[in-house]
Amino acid sequence: MNVPQAYYNFIKDYAPYVYVIPGSGPDLTWGRAAFAAAFPIDFLYQAYFNPQYASKQTEIYNKVVSLAGWILTQQCTDPAKKAYGGFKSTENSTYYYSVDACRVIPSLLRAYELTGTVGYLNAAKLAGATFLKTMQDKQTYGGFARGVTIGDAWLLQMDTECLYGLIGLKMLAEKYDTVNANTYQDMISKAVTFLREGFENLWLYYDPADSNWHRVGISENEIYDDPFSYALLGLYDYEGWSVTVQKVYNFINSIRASAQYPAYNPAICWAGYIDIVSRFPACDYYDAVTSGILWKIRAAHDKPSLQLSMKIIDKHQEQFMFWGVKFTDYSYEENKQAMATVAWLSQLYLNYLDPITNFTRILESQGENLILYPIREATEQVSYGEAIDVKGTVTMGTAGEIIIEPGYILEDHITVYSFLPVRVHDKIRRVGVDYEVMTVQRFDLDGDPEYYKSVCRRLISQ
Repeated sequence: MNVPQAYYNFIKDYAPYVYVIPGSGPDLTWGRAAFAAAFPIDFLYQAYFNPQYASKQTEIYNKVVSLAGWILTQQCTDPAKKAYGGFKSTENSTYYYSVDACRVIPSLLRAYELTGTVGYLNAAKLAGATFLKTMQDKQTYGGFARGVTIGDAWLLQMDTECLYGLIGLKMLAEKYDTVNANTYQDMISKAVTFLREGFENLWLYYDPADSNWHRVGISENEIYDDPFSYALLGLYDYEGWSVTVQKVYNFINSIRASAQYPAYNPAICWAGYIDIVSRFPACDYYDAVTSGILWKIRAAHDKPSLQLSMKIIDKHQEQFMFWGVKFTDYSYEENKQAMATVAWLSQLYLNYLDPITNFTRILESQGENLILYPIREATEQVSYGEAIDVKGTVTMGTAGEIIIEPGYILEDHITVYSFLPVRVHDKIRRVGVDYEVMTVQRFDLDGDPEYYKSVCRRLISQ
C-alpha cells in the first residue's frame, strides 16, 4: 500500500518536532527531539529505495542529511561529562536518557549507510560503546541507568524499554564496529540477562533504591503500552519469536474489552494504559504508534491483527496522525499530531502486504462477503462502530454447539469462520440479516493465529 501523501509531507515539513498542532504548527513547548528525527530517518531510509518515491530520492536524501546532522548537535561531545556520547531528551533539556541513545543509534547507522557520512557512524559508535556502556557500568545489575544530566546527576532506574537498544548494539557488533564486537555482545548479554525477568513479568522499570520492579497506577497494576512495544521489537530483532517475546506479546494482545471500554480491540492498537492485573484497558484511547512499532512482529506471527489494524488505520488516516485516538470513534485524545506516530505508521504502510495463508486462499475461493460492526457502547442502547468488510465461510448452527435460549430456534444461529478477529457482542450482517457474536474461538497453526470461529445468534431487536 502507498504511504499517505499527508504522512510523507508531515515528516518532510516538520521532523524533528515532537508534536504539531493542526492549524498552529509545531508545539514549541516540546520543541524538537532526537527521537523525532531518528524515527523519520528509519522511514525515509526505506522510502529512498521504494518505487513509490523513485522521483523523491534527492528530496529524501537531503532530509536524511538534515535530520542526522541535527541529531549530532544534540549529542554530548564533552568527554569530561558522564553524558558523553548521549543525546538530549529534547533540545532544551539537560537530561540524557539511555532510551534516546537506543532509539538514535540504528537511525544514524542507516543515515551512514545511505550517505557514507562518517560523522554519523562515529556518533553512533560513541553513543553505543561509550554512553550506553557508561550507563550500564554505573550499576552492577546489567540494565542501563535511565539517564544522567549534563551536570552528572543520575537517574538510576533501569527501564525494560531499553531492550529496544539491542537493535543498534547488534548492528554495531555485526557490521558497523566489528572491532568492538565483544564489547557490544557483552553489553547485550548483560542487558538481556537482567531485563528479561522484569519484561516477562510486565514490569516497566527496576529501582535500585528499593531493589524492586515497578509499574504505574494504583497498586502498580498498570503499564504504558509503547515501552513494551519498543522492547518487544528490540528483543524480537535479537532473538526472534522466542518464548519471552511470545509470552509478552500474547499476554498484552489478548487484553480484552471491558464493560467500561467495550469498544477496545487490541488487534487494532494497544491502549495507552493497560491494567495487567484485571486484564482490562485503563484508559479510553489507543496509543496509535503501537500499530506501527508492532508491524514486523504481526506480519510474521499475527497476520489477522496486522490486516485489521491496517483496515482501520487506512480508513482513518488523518485521525491516526494524532498520538492518541479514542476507542469509540477514533477522534483524538489531544489535539497534537505526533512525529513518532506518523513515522512508524509510515513504515507500516511501506511494508504492508495483504496476508496470504492457506485459510485466506480458501476464503478467496469459497468465502462470503460479510459486514462486521464492532461494538462501541453497551449501555441501555447498544451501538456499533462503522462497517468493516470481511470475508468468511458460514454454516448453519448445529444443536451440538449451540445452547438454544427462549425465543430462539436453531435456525437463528450461524457459525462464521473468518480470518479477521472478531469479538463477543460484535455484529455481523449476512445477506441483510444481523447476528450478534456469542462466542469466539481462535485456531492456530504453528502457534500463530490462523482463523476465528464465531458462533452468532440472530438479532431479533436492537
